[in-house]
Amino acid sequence: MTCDEAEILLHALIDGELDAGHAREVEDHIANCAACAAALRDYREMSKAVAGADLRYKAPPELRRRIEASLPRAQAAPNRRSVLRGFAMGSAVSAIAATGLVAIVLRNDDQSRITSEIVSAHLRSLQAGHLTDVVSTDQHTVKPWFNGRLDVAPPVIDLTALGFTLIGGRLDYIDARPVGAIVYRRRLHVINLFVAQTANTETRAPRTETFQGFNVRSWSEGGLNYWAVSDIAADELAEFSEKFQGAMKTSAG
Repeated sequence: MTCDEAEILLHALIDGELDAGHAREVEDHIANCAACAAALRDYREMSKAVAGADLRYKAPPELRRRIEASLPRAQAAPNRRSVLRGFAMGSAVSAIAATGLVAIVLRNDDQSRITSEIVSAHLRSLQAGHLTDVVSTDQHTVKPWFNGRLDVAPPVIDLTALGFTLIGGRLDYIDARPVGAIVYRRRLHVINLFVAQTANTETRAPRTETFQGFNVRSWSEGGLNYWAVSDIAADELAEFSEKFQGAMKTSAG
């Protein structure tokens, strides 16, 4: 493990977010690297200082009174007939909506599973020798490498001039399917952009979520699903996706 790779995982180690294998690799590196050991001590001291500070704020009683006053007042108790009529109508609506509710729950569970796999693949890539299959800052070298390995070669955009350095690509697996992973670097932070073909050609606006300490920015466009994952701040990851999408539109034009 290199210092750059260890630096990425130090915060996750402090927060107990690494599995046993990754934690052991980072600890082995720290045992033999004075610079990373010093960085870890500094981060831990910072965490203790933040945890020990009295940063909680208790809302005043006046706020509770204002909220309660703004709530609608209770209505008169309904009679027995209206209760039974409402119950019957509610039961019918519930029966009709049940299948839709189940579909929504299953869809959300599926999205959570995919996000978990994305973050796991990102963590695997940070192990020594796993980050790239093709190492190049030239998009015209990285993009052709995917030909023949995937049904559709993912778009590869060089964003170095915009603050996100292209460093290569690799083949990865998400949801038991091969996907393209385009790798960028932002200062010392790695950004994995996973790209997979989808049968759904609808455009889905970007959304950001946090999972196990990592930010994941996902969107769909042109028959492709995109997931960008990194430990950089959410606003920086949003900036990355916006510049990637902007560059895509420019190249298409």
